[in-house]
Amino acid sequence: MGNRYTRRTITENREDVYKELMEARGRKVIMQYATPTVFHPSEEDFEELETVRHVWKVGDRFYKLSVQYYGDPSFWWIIATFNQKPTESDLKLGDEVFIPLPFDRAYRIVTEGGVNE
Repeated sequence: MGNRYTRRTITENREDVYKELMEARGRKVIMQYATPTVFHPSEEDFEELETVRHVWKVGDRFYKLSVQYYGDPSFWWIIATFNQKPTESDLKLGDEVFIPLPFDRAYRIVTEGGVNE
């Protein structure tokens, strides 16, 4: 399964806005990761998963919840995506955060699309 970069494609960037930078570095092209497609879970997707309810408290971070529930901090973005909260600053104390389980199913939903995709 790997981390969020495992299945990302690498693309060439030849945009004029980077022309000076490329010339300064003796390059004609910049190689970069393509913007990923992330699918936002539907209500039907949530019905296909178990979710653990977590009340946001002082010291909470998405990566810490990812370690606790998935055993790996690099999957914090799955929790953020399911809750439609891209960063911790979008949460306040007392907010409910839902942890989607099992991990494999949650990962497939956000990377490949939901149950009806």
